[in-house]
Amino acid sequence: MYALVEIKGRQYKVAQDSVIKVDLLGSEEGADVEFPKVLMVRTEKDITLGKPYVEGVAIKATVESNGRDPKIIVYKNKRRKNYRRTQGHRQHYSLIRVKEIAGVA
Repeated sequence: MYALVEIKGRQYKVAQDSVIKVDLLGSEEGADVEFPKVLMVRTEKDITLGKPYVEGVAIKATVESNGRDPKIIVYKNKRRKNYRRTQGHRQHYSLIRVKEIAGVA
């Protein structure tokens, strides 16, 4: 069984006991979180699609850790104009472990 869930504007495919990397949630490590925006649920028997969300189904998860990705370099250049800009970026993320897909019969 798996589900498609919307977390902070992005869609993720989750199953029970799976670990996914999402944008920073702002929750402490070990905190329980719940995501009610489930777009689709697939069981062994059938598929349930939401319009836009499936009623009564939520994803329950635990925040395992918060961290930052490796640095990427953003470089801009316009030739023959003496224009060069270098900027770095490190994206913040949260690792969450899905405990259960609640509300599925």
